[in-house]
Amino acid sequence: MYKERELVNEILDLKKQRRAIILAHNYQREEVQDIADFVGDSLELSRTASKIDCDVIVFCGVNFMAESAYILSPAKTVLLPEPGACCPMADMIQVDAPRKLWPNFPGYTEQPKLLYPIGFTLRDIKAQYPGVPVVCYVNTTAEVKAASDICCTSANVVKVVESLPGDTVICVPDRNLSMWAQKNTGKKVIAWDGFCHVHDRVTREDALKAKEKYPDALLMAHPECRLEVLEVADHVTSTSGMLRFAKSSPNKEFIVGTETGIMHRLQKENPEKTFHPLRRDMICPNMKKTTLKSVHAALRDMTSVVTVPEEIRVRAKISLDRMLEL
Repeated sequence: MYKERELVNEILDLKKQRRAIILAHNYQREEVQDIADFVGDSLELSRTASKIDCDVIVFCGVNFMAESAYILSPAKTVLLPEPGACCPMADMIQVDAPRKLWPNFPGYTEQPKLLYPIGFTLRDIKAQYPGVPVVCYVNTTAEVKAASDICCTSANVVKVVESLPGDTVICVPDRNLSMWAQKNTGKKVIAWDGFCHVHDRVTREDALKAKEKYPDALLMAHPECRLEVLEVADHVTSTSGMLRFAKSSPNKEFIVGTETGIMHRLQKENPEKTFHPLRRDMICPNMKKTTLKSVHAALRDMTSVVTVPEEIRVRAKISLDRMLEL
């Protein structure tokens, strides 16, 4: 059995042999973040990889992130160390096939109040609202991106929505991100009924209790949280936005309203500051599937290769490019 240091050394050797770079999302395990060449948001990482001279991209994240890396870098080999690492929210919307029944999430008991019935698809909602542009979150499959008009991130959703013609937009798949956009724009936002179970489980009561427990701390909340949480937060932003805010703020204490994996980087980059999780169970099991062993195996065997059919890749890239042009 490998000791961790030996495993890390072998990964570094394999990385050189394969001319590879390792990308890790902010929610990954600490040891995986520490071995990565770049740590960040999903699209930020894919854009970085597209500009690097390499042959192989090892994406330590979930499936739609590896797809985005391939969409922007089709000439490179993209590896997803854990092929079973999915995003339940991304799987809540499909272009044609009826979406799956809601899975059982650890620690999440509330049943969603469906805006659209099980079996409703992106094609159905586009037919119901003909001519209304579709904004898809980057947390979607390549197929959904290809069938949408433009992509958005949690940081730029309002700007993207306001850039579109007309007074109505369809936003998929995160209902909470859609409601945040609705609150900050004059347009009507038709929301899909998807959600991130890590963020959606947090309530206003949770947020107020955390602020009461840590009265000197500023609450940073991700816009995948419910609107009732965002309304009591001190700062609403993406994970990269949290990193920037924590570094630039003169405040010394923060409550972190997103997946707990980001705490590692926040503490590393701000050793003199204190960070508290909004809820200790804000953990994504899929983000934690990737280990040093799976990174090593992927590089050693060149397995778990992620590709996207060219027709879908080209159309998905158009949606991404439209967003990047903003």
